[in-house]
Amino acid sequence: MSDLSLLWNAESVAVIGATEREGALGRKPVAYLQRYGYPGRVLPINPKGGTILGYQAYTSVLEAPGPIDLAFIVVSADRVPAAVDDCVAAGIKVAIIASSGFAETGDEGAALQAETVARARAGGLRLIGPNCIGAVGFGNKVMATFSPLFSAEAVVSLEPGGLGIVSQSGALGFGAASLGIERGQRPGWVITTGNDADVSALEVLAELASEPSCTGLLGYLENVPDVSALRSLASSGKPVALLKSGRSEEGGRAAASHTGALATDDRVLDAALRQFGIVRAGDIDELLDAGDAFTSPRRPAGPRVAVVTTSGGSGILAADDVVAQGLELTPLKDETRAALAEIIPSFGSANNPVDITAAVLSDPSLFDRSLEVIAADDTVDMIIGCFCVMTDGDVDKAVRALAKVAEKSGKPVLVSRTGADFLAPNARATLREAGLPDYPSPARAVRAAAALWQVSKPRSLDAVAGLGVETPAAELTEPELKALLSDAGLSVPVGRVVASASEAKAVTDEVGGTAVFKAVVPGLVHKTDVGAVKVGVRSDQAADAFDELSAFGGAVLVEELVGEGVELIIGVHTSDLGPVLTLGLGGIFTEALDDATSRLLPLAPGDAAQMVGELRGKALLDGARGRAAADVASLVKTLETVAALVSGWEGGFELDLNPVRVLESGTKILDAAHVIAKEV
Repeated sequence: MSDLSLLWNAESVAVIGATEREGALGRKPVAYLQRYGYPGRVLPINPKGGTILGYQAYTSVLEAPGPIDLAFIVVSADRVPAAVDDCVAAGIKVAIIASSGFAETGDEGAALQAETVARARAGGLRLIGPNCIGAVGFGNKVMATFSPLFSAEAVVSLEPGGLGIVSQSGALGFGAASLGIERGQRPGWVITTGNDADVSALEVLAELASEPSCTGLLGYLENVPDVSALRSLASSGKPVALLKSGRSEEGGRAAASHTGALATDDRVLDAALRQFGIVRAGDIDELLDAGDAFTSPRRPAGPRVAVVTTSGGSGILAADDVVAQGLELTPLKDETRAALAEIIPSFGSANNPVDITAAVLSDPSLFDRSLEVIAADDTVDMIIGCFCVMTDGDVDKAVRALAKVAEKSGKPVLVSRTGADFLAPNARATLREAGLPDYPSPARAVRAAAALWQVSKPRSLDAVAGLGVETPAAELTEPELKALLSDAGLSVPVGRVVASASEAKAVTDEVGGTAVFKAVVPGLVHKTDVGAVKVGVRSDQAADAFDELSAFGGAVLVEELVGEGVELIIGVHTSDLGPVLTLGLGGIFTEALDDATSRLLPLAPGDAAQMVGELRGKALLDGARGRAAADVASLVKTLETVAALVSGWEGGFELDLNPVRVLESGTKILDAAHVIAKEV
């Protein structure tokens, strides 16, 4: 545990800017600590001293009796640096700056924020915020916040659960927590980090992951500046779902204006989260739905789903969503289907999705017996139960059956219960008590199942070893780059640079009588666009082709004409999260097809094979329409070798291998470009 755990374990809390004035932000944390029975010492700080809500107030933290674990600062922005200095002098380890007026306001505020952080770091003080609403540790009733959630007429239950919620946006974080509490979730921690000026939301998530009672982590982020923090979080072993805003250009600008942070390329972030096994939620409901799935200790061994339903329509919808979410609708074993056929009415279905029909209303044993058979099938990793408009008594029977099979099989069971709450007012609580995540539609139940598989699938974060090749000192021409690729063990066409028409003809004869001619001109990357490439040049055409391409002012490269195959692009570029490897289908049409997948480097074992499997056009590699299957194994090896080649290269470069042709046997890099980013 680090000092950050004081955010929820503090035995003393100083509120700097405390006041008894009604409606003031400085009153709320003191009132909440009092209202919810915080057992530690509450130390209001106000220049006037006296008492605040019955607590002895002090003129500064230097006057207050120590030690002080946590400070909550809610004074005007211009007074924050002095408050931070006092915290350092008092030996406080963690402070929350709730005040606004920093980087989110522009250059002047950013300068003030930088000064404040510098003072804190020099004194060993960690800062949360500024521009945040604070933190709550439910277990110890640490109410270091002014969130209106806790001023509601109804007292919020602080019975702690295992979910941690961390949000850059204070209002959104506590708003999401309130929605979770309303649906029956029990968070253990809600932490908001605002501008992430010192401590980031990812750091807090990683710290919460070390809490033994934490069962899952939910986060709302507006920027992701540190890939090492993502890796650390992923390696914690705790399931994580993140809602990252700023997918669009407009949203990115809005996020920047909110916290003063720069946006992360969204596709790169998608790749990183997928790579690390972190779920990316699309909205608040999806984030909380994942949280519901995380509260169950059961984890799937694979992506194979069985759907059992009392409503054929629900089963069909669930089947569609299973496929759409990248899960597998397992076909069930023959013996499983035969056993189900003996149980289910003839007008039902023993195939997956299994429809036991509304007959379950008159014979509840149908559910028990069907579920027992399905759970015993070792091709089933998860079960999704779908039922509609069932009333309390029927829900209780279904829950008992579902809970029994979950307990006995150890397999995750998720429930889609489509129907108004008034039909079964106690259903949600009954399901939650049984440890069964409950969703109002098949789509949401299946998305949650996909999230559960995403955080459960085996993966390695160990890096594939690099080749130790130094960063090129300057941009390489295509022949130079291909020589480098060849030395690394990558396959490139046979050929060489020629200096005369006669030599061009000789090389054409050497490579089989038909060749590819290319102009080699520094800075000319897209040669096809300007006619600097000629394909299928015969020996008798070699001289004319050489003369034409020599006119571009550079050398001429003559190479073998490679046979037919599937064309792809492999690229590496640097991003704010680090170097990114991209694989795309289509060669020159990659942008038009928009079929690509990416990974942050370095790769882990298995990453390259997963990338190939993620292409929508993977069927082309498998031999679509009677064509011979391409050599996927060699493509995987090519990806791994490219990643290893550039593993030690410094940032600021782009490597464009396009097209890469995957043949029936082998993979060849037909064209290659290396560009170094120019400083602006």
